[in-house]
Amino acid sequence: MDYSDTSEHRSKNPSRHECEEQIRRILMTEVLRQGGNHHFRTAKDFMPLFDSLYPAGPGLTKQVQRAVKAMNMPKDKNGYFRVDKTKTQMAQDMEIGRLLNQSDFEIMELTSYETLFLKTDSRYRDYLLQLIDEAETLHEKFITAIPASNGILFLTENRALLKTLLESMIDRTA
Repeated sequence: MDYSDTSEHRSKNPSRHECEEQIRRILMTEVLRQGGNHHFRTAKDFMPLFDSLYPAGPGLTKQVQRAVKAMNMPKDKNGYFRVDKTKTQMAQDMEIGRLLNQSDFEIMELTSYETLFLKTDSRYRDYLLQLIDEAETLHEKFITAIPASNGILFLTENRALLKTLLESMIDRTA
């Protein structure tokens, strides 16, 4: 078997595209093994790995630097490259985080809540939803009310109580 292609490949510098693929592979491996990137902040940090694959030299260093620059990877708050997100995604995530930190937020599991659907004519739905939301009788009797195509969907901790209260508001003689 002829290994001349392999030795020839090792004697020359990789293309920028090859460097980008290697860097992406290195970072993805780091993320999968460590749960995140905790080693790579600059092109220099990749050099020991590239030096083990290709002959060391200024040409290789330049190629790795060009690849890192071309990849335009965002960095986390500690300055490590993020391979799993774009700069746009990082900016969006930071803005969401900023707003959540400024607001009184709470993440709630919906598994303990019950649903109740109030079927109604869609032309009255929005006004009815507004009235229900403002009604003192129904205050804190549901977590949320969501407009649906042919009614209103409620999430509540006590479906029977909400149903009873809604039914008590219906004038059966009309």
